[in-house]
Amino acid sequence: MTDPFETVVAAELPDRFDDATVLLDVREQDEWDQGHAKGAVHMPLGEVSERLDEVDPDAEVYVVCRQGGRAVRVCQFLNQYGRDVIFVRDGMVGWQQSGRPTVAADGDEGSVY
Repeated sequence: MTDPFETVVAAELPDRFDDATVLLDVREQDEWDQGHAKGAVHMPLGEVSERLDEVDPDAEVYVVCRQGGRAVRVCQFLNQYGRDVIFVRDGMVGWQQSGRPTVAADGDEGSVY
């Protein structure tokens, strides 16, 4: 069975994120604090159902976690509520391996490892 949503690898993601193009990072707070993509929106997996209205149905939404497991679950959930989302299958590990920068909670260069 294939998933009903598009998938990409981190290297294929846009360079910038805004209200129309969202990178939804569903990792836990400590992971986010260690390093995340500039402009990403943080929404830990456990908060997605209560924050569903924050996911703009008209935005292009990419969902990312560390390596893909949590992100695919969030994509499945959001799809059930009519949100078209794009699964980042290699996660933030792929993001960093492709040489893309991260920022930490303190504003310094981050690391997802």
